[in-house]
Amino acid sequence: MKSVYSVSQVNQYIKNLFMSDYALSNIYIKGEVSNCKYHSSGHIYFTLKDRGGVIGCVMFASSRRGLKFQMEEGQQVIALGNISVYERDGKYQLYVKEIILDGLGLLYQKFEELKAELERAGYFKQELKKPLPLYPEKIGIVTAKTGAAIQDILNIAARRNPYIQLVLFAAQVQGEGSAQSVIRGIKALEAYGVDVMIVGRGGGSIEDLWAFNEAQVADAIYQCKVPVISAVGHETDITIADFVADLRAPTPSAAAELAIPDYMAVTGRLYEYHFKLDTSIGRIIDLYRNKLDMAGMKLEHLSPSNQINEKFQYLSGLEDALKAAMDKRLAENKYRLAILGERLNGVSPHKKLSQGYSYLTDQNKLPVKSIKSISKEDVVFISLIDGDIEASVKETYEQRSRKYGEGKDFGGGI
Repeated sequence: MKSVYSVSQVNQYIKNLFMSDYALSNIYIKGEVSNCKYHSSGHIYFTLKDRGGVIGCVMFASSRRGLKFQMEEGQQVIALGNISVYERDGKYQLYVKEIILDGLGLLYQKFEELKAELERAGYFKQELKKPLPLYPEKIGIVTAKTGAAIQDILNIAARRNPYIQLVLFAAQVQGEGSAQSVIRGIKALEAYGVDVMIVGRGGGSIEDLWAFNEAQVADAIYQCKVPVISAVGHETDITIADFVADLRAPTPSAAAELAIPDYMAVTGRLYEYHFKLDTSIGRIIDLYRNKLDMAGMKLEHLSPSNQINEKFQYLSGLEDALKAAMDKRLAENKYRLAILGERLNGVSPHKKLSQGYSYLTDQNKLPVKSIKSISKEDVVFISLIDGDIEASVKETYEQRSRKYGEGKDFGGGI
């Protein structure tokens, strides 16, 4: 009997045949997803089918990191992997390493990949965004010469500022060669010297807008030295150009609103600034006029003639004060003199003499204060109110032996 092989040996042999075939070790297979199951282990089991057949597929959890979408029934995908035999069941299947969506899905995936690449390269950094000029004179527009986008921009410009200059580069914004046309428009308007640039078009499908998802267009916007406003599609449409541009507008109309200053609003602000300036200048003039008036008053106060007048007034005041002080002092001294005069008058010898008293002096004209200072036969002088008497002392008597009123005058015997 010829050689007999076990089932395992046959399956192993067939597996080795698959593994040795280079074409099956790295193959792309396109089909519709069916019987898709996410296992608790993290593996994904599904079937790819088309009109003519099916093939079983498995994506292990270790390969799921690169999967950028949720797999669902009916999706058209392209799976990359290798075909091998599962020995236990004796069937071959595709061991998937990578899955991408076919058709639109592929475009979305390319979009995400380019977005991630440009973000890593720093194309989206906010600090690199150029500010829009406040009052541009020339606005460049890269869009189709027909269509809603340019009409919307023209309508907004006519309403907001009819005096601004609009420069249109009529670009092809859809289909083959559209990306190159947009790039030429950006470079031409930059060379022309516009102040700000609007790059965009009306809404559409992702295929219609794909020119603004090209890496060359993103690079042209990034390299442009003029501020660029991206205005692609409707508000919900997002393109790579939106991320790279200095400012993203949801629609072309919104881009025109952002780029074109409102003439009436600017005029109103100018009138407001003019009023504020006039008010401020008037306030400053009044302030310095008051300062000037104060300086004039100070100068007048410090002038020589005014100083002389003030000194005259000061001296006049001092003179009045001195006269008042002298009058007061004189009055005080007169009063004091009157008191002293009364006191002196009280002890005045003349007054005493007028009252009947006399004043006795010796021959040396010295007052006789005691009988002990004179002797018998001494010459004495007696001063009366109306004259003097020269007399000779006959006798002296002490006071205790003198009898008041005994035939002799008071004052002693002479």
